[in-house]
Amino acid sequence: MMGPAHSLSGAAAWLGVGAATAAAGHAMPWPVLVVGALISAGAALAPDLDHKSATISRAFGPVSRALCGIVDDLSHAVYKATRGPGDPRRNGGHRTLTHTWLWAVLIGAGASAAAMFGGRWAVLGILFVHVVLAVEGLLWRAARMSSDVLVWLLGAAGAWIMAGVLDKPGNGSDWLFSGSGQEYLWLGLPIVLGALVHDIGDALTVSGCPILWPIPLGRKRWYPLGPPKAMRFRAGSWVELKVLMPAFMVLGGIGAAGALDFI
Repeated sequence: MMGPAHSLSGAAAWLGVGAATAAAGHAMPWPVLVVGALISAGAALAPDLDHKSATISRAFGPVSRALCGIVDDLSHAVYKATRGPGDPRRNGGHRTLTHTWLWAVLIGAGASAAAMFGGRWAVLGILFVHVVLAVEGLLWRAARMSSDVLVWLLGAAGAWIMAGVLDKPGNGSDWLFSGSGQEYLWLGLPIVLGALVHDIGDALTVSGCPILWPIPLGRKRWYPLGPPKAMRFRAGSWVELKVLMPAFMVLGGIGAAGALDFI
């Protein structure tokens, strides 16, 4: 799928989690719901770090473009080193390493560790990166028309404000993990969710997605999971724009209403 659809699906997924936790009697504080939705929306773009033309490659100027090139080469190298006898030869790394459950879990765990041990500046860094990505995905038309600097300033201001709100007692810095020194440990959860939702979205397209790597299926270690081919669509097609994106908006609204106990 394209960037805007990925971001919408990430936000909707976290809002759905918020509704589920509220129904289970463990409602999220509203700052956790909002911040988690933005982080998940941003994280839903991150697996495309292996694609030099993806939305994320433009998000941070030369830095993100260079990083995408490095991740593409790394993913291609991992693919060549681990492919099974049934896996085809490839010329690039797109939809390989960064489109797997293992990558999602490792990135989320790394963010949680950074937030817990890195202090306030690590938290601000995580929030800044994901707010910028969320703006690029959810407000992509406005982001394209404005300068990168304005988007970065918006991300920095948003990160500073959100960290200040979360730091207040009862607002969620210690949500889910309340032990001493475990503040912000939950930040990895929306990152994992966003990455996995991205992979599921790509699995619905023509090429499928090797979500289960490194678990082999038959003769393939990079098996492209997806529904029957008749049910798949091309990225950017009318199915994505006219069906899935409106559905994500509706589901996100329902999730938010359930999480905030409006329904």
